Amino acid sequence: MSPTLLRRLLVVLLLGLLIAGGVWWLSRPQAVAVVLREIDRGLVESTISNTRAGTVEACQRTRLSTITGGRIEILAVKEGDRVQRGQLLMKLWNDDQQAQSAWILAQVATARQRVDEACVMATNAESEAARQAALRTQGFVSGAREESARSEALARRAGCQAAKADLNQAHARVRLSQVEQGRTVLHAPFAGTIAKIVGEVGEYSTPSPPGVPTPPAIDLIDDSCLYIKAPMDEVDAPKISAGQKVRISLDALPGRSFPGTVRRVAPYVSAVEKQARTVDIEATFTDPSAAGRLLVGYSADVEVILAIRENVLRIPTSALLEGNRVLVAQADGLLAERRIRTGLANWEFTEISEGLQAGERVVTSLERSGVKAGAPYIAERETTASGK
Repeated sequence: MSPTLLRRLLVVLLLGLLIAGGVWWLSRPQAVAVVLREIDRGLVESTISNTRAGTVEACQRTRLSTITGGRIEILAVKEGDRVQRGQLLMKLWNDDQQAQSAWILAQVATARQRVDEACVMATNAESEAARQAALRTQGFVSGAREESARSEALARRAGCQAAKADLNQAHARVRLSQVEQGRTVLHAPFAGTIAKIVGEVGEYSTPSPPGVPTPPAIDLIDDSCLYIKAPMDEVDAPKISAGQKVRISLDALPGRSFPGTVRRVAPYVSAVEKQARTVDIEATFTDPSAAGRLLVGYSADVEVILAIRENVLRIPTSALLEGNRVLVAQADGLLAERRIRTGLANWEFTEISEGLQAGERVVTSLERSGVKAGAPYIAERETTASGK
């Protein structure tokens, strides 16, 4: 074979190799960028959370209105004031009742004087009857005289008792008058803070009759004792009981959570919507001062801790595929599917009881296109399971 022909064959062979290499290069599987998490050991909890936002509530809160309506004469507090138990909050005009009370008190004084008079006369009559009885024994007076003196003593004593009964009636009228006046005043039933006042001095205050949603005159809150009220799905309700540990988070304090305890589980289901049946729970802070000054009405979330596993193998829950499968990043640069057995789980971590080892890496960016078993990968970011 001539040198010229040999050179031509070599050129053709080289071109063929270049074309085949180009075809392979263009048709090869493209590496996908993935986020990897290294498997380690740590804490895994089984928890359940409220379905809708909970609320910070006061242990004591009352919406006060006078029993009877009337014009506001005294408004002794303003919104935001702290009050003590028994402190006067509001008084309606009741001059007519005060005048009637003064008249009744005058009747009490008169009735007391009548009691003194009648009872003194009864005592004197009884002394006279005793003297007449002694004289009758000695034969100085007749039996009729003795009998008359005895009858007079009994009558006077009855008059004394009747006067005392009149005095008791007068005292009862005083108490009735005080009750009537009490219908026009409001006193604080407990120490707390005035949250809201409806009405001003000179305006007419109307009590709330049954079935009519009239705003209360004064809203009083005891903010020294607070708890969280949160709705839980009815499916989760059987798992919750008083005394369980919880974590409380508040929208007003982002990035923080506070330990607490379930203090009560409602004994009934609330059907706020036909398809949303919930059971309310109440949770208290382990350390009420840890969250600082909270306002009643803050939104809050409660995470009930059902079980805890410490120092267990775990992966981010976001790495799980349907059917308890994960994608493992192999040393050969390819992704491999592996079936695992899981234990406790929450929205953040899932316990691994079989199928993985500490130090292996799993894919958490499962939503990306091209992420599947057998695909070559490029680690875009790699962290431990704790996210550090």
